[in-house]
Amino acid sequence: MKLADLRKLSIRQQIRIHFRIGNGMECVVTEHGLAQVPGLNTIPDFNLEQELSSAGEFLLEPVTAAKVPAKPRQISREELAGMVAASAPGAAAVEHEEE
Repeated sequence: MKLADLRKLSIRQQIRIHFRIGNGMECVVTEHGLAQVPGLNTIPDFNLEQELSSAGEFLLEPVTAAKVPAKPRQISREELAGMVAASAPGAAAVEHEEE
């Protein structure tokens, strides 16, 4: 699972994806596909792609225009990888070909 996969998923499903990075900070992939590290004021001394590879838990925050915001939910790396695979273009076509 790559950062680009999370960016695509966040845009398609209109969610924010949060994960912790090694230095105690948090990365947020917004519903616009932007990976942001709130509070980062300088050039980072880390690589987000590498930090993502070591992340084990993620927080999915639905983005809604409703007055009552949806509750965020915590998921594992395996669950998120399954969501990424299911939302990939052509995923249904691949499953159909295998049958």
